[in-house]
Amino acid sequence: MSYEIVVETSEARPLAAVRRRVRIGDVSASWKAPLDQVWAFLRHHPGLWTDGHNIFLYHHPARRDEPMDVDFGVEVIGSFEGDGDVGPVSTPAGTVVSTVHDGPISLIRGAHDAIHEWSAAHGRTIGDSSWEIYGDPSDDGTFEVQVVYLLA
Repeated sequence: MSYEIVVETSEARPLAAVRRRVRIGDVSASWKAPLDQVWAFLRHHPGLWTDGHNIFLYHHPARRDEPMDVDFGVEVIGSFEGDGDVGPVSTPAGTVVSTVHDGPISLIRGAHDAIHEWSAAHGRTIGDSSWEIYGDPSDDGTFEVQVVYLLA
């Protein structure tokens, strides 16, 4: 799969999220319960969510073999008081590099690899955060996901 790489300035996006400490390879087995908590919270707070997307915000560890903090969240339209595990967070603002993955989630690593390869080839350093913005699933069960990395 070929990925188009885009560099742009990104504004902060507010999220209602649940943070979990997860190993990089375990995200696919870890997202459902925290995201279910966020959606349950949003059902009790009408008007906070309109058409925002599921967003997974990754806080990169110092070493790739260490667990990382992940905010499993949903984009919201404003500030709010947290409740239990659900709290307000936001994606960082700044210069980002991104690409869109359109296909099975099991192949999304290719989008991440494409960004890392582009960054190395262009002498750019990845920052301390990245996030995935999930679109609605297609009829065939695939997703369009924007993969975004903050540049240092």
